[in-house]
Amino acid sequence: MRAEIQTQVDSIEQSLELLRRSLDWDRALRRLDELNQLSEDPNLWNDPGKAQKLMRERTRLDEAITATKQIESGLAENLELAEMAEAEGDTAMVDDAQQALADLAVLANAKRIDALLSGEADGNDTYLEIHAGAGGTESQDWASMLLRMYTRWAESKGYKTELMENSDGEEAGIKSATIQIKGENAFGWLKTEAGVHRLVRISPYDSNARRHTSFASVAVYPVVDDTIEIEINDKDLRIDTYRSSGAGGQHVNTTDSAIRITHIPTGIVVQCQNERSQHKNRATAMKMLQSRLYEAELRAREEKAQAAAASKTDIAWGHQIRSYVLQPYQMVKDLRTGVESSQPDLVLNGGIDDFVAAALAAKVDGKAGEAIEDLS
Repeated sequence: MRAEIQTQVDSIEQSLELLRRSLDWDRALRRLDELNQLSEDPNLWNDPGKAQKLMRERTRLDEAITATKQIESGLAENLELAEMAEAEGDTAMVDDAQQALADLAVLANAKRIDALLSGEADGNDTYLEIHAGAGGTESQDWASMLLRMYTRWAESKGYKTELMENSDGEEAGIKSATIQIKGENAFGWLKTEAGVHRLVRISPYDSNARRHTSFASVAVYPVVDDTIEIEINDKDLRIDTYRSSGAGGQHVNTTDSAIRITHIPTGIVVQCQNERSQHKNRATAMKMLQSRLYEAELRAREEKAQAAAASKTDIAWGHQIRSYVLQPYQMVKDLRTGVESSQPDLVLNGGIDDFVAAALAAKVDGKAGEAIEDLS
């Protein structure tokens, strides 16, 4: 068999394996039968909200199962055709089978990505927070580079971004920032970016041109909609007002309209300063707090589920996930999956899809890479 055909077959089989695993195939088939029966209940639409949720789940499962079966049958048919054509020496037919398998591999990979984004809140918009680590100006500059990277990534996807909070560094960069990214599957794509990101470079702020290592942390949590209820007690909140900082000019707030809310039981802190109205900033900050608490609950559920597995792939807050090395060599390396890029400029300009897809696949696989990094 041609090497090209075998490569395509291997790719399709890998995608099928991940599709089945992500669906939990036998459970998915049983659940679809159950949903089909429920959809025939004449009383279903007495509760429109519940009915819509059920029908969305049914549609998603039906499409995923149907696509998986079509890919499996397409693989079997074209593989049989290729083998028969090779046995008969029919080069033209082999070429046709190879092209059909190539097209099928593209479809299988697309469905594989869809399967990676099938979590409870994956389809939601997302908040993304960046905090500079210790190290002053160097780390604050690194935090601003990350903010630019994620903003560029969002733009490349056609997503909209809105700056919710920004705290400028003393000399350059930012101490922290929060952006809201609006678009289909925004949270699903970015949820594996949570953690600590490390930069190694010759510092532009060091007159002796020494190599510096800087850290910045990223937090990602889904925007909750009206269908998700998060109970928050007023007695658990500490609310502070402050004067926001900015770039100057017409965007400077001249009153203490910025809001900081601390959820005392969990220690979660959210801030909002993008509106001139304190009331609007408070309302937005409360939505952000609800989202943080919801994300914490999702993460706790995942950790509990994965505790029974042989390995655990959830990204805990404060754990280093990726290194961006600009000197003495050029390399971006994900420490969970081992995925590398020798073009850090492209990555820092928003080209993070390979890293994101690999991290999502690792979560489905139940495996995390154990990459070893050499910074000598």
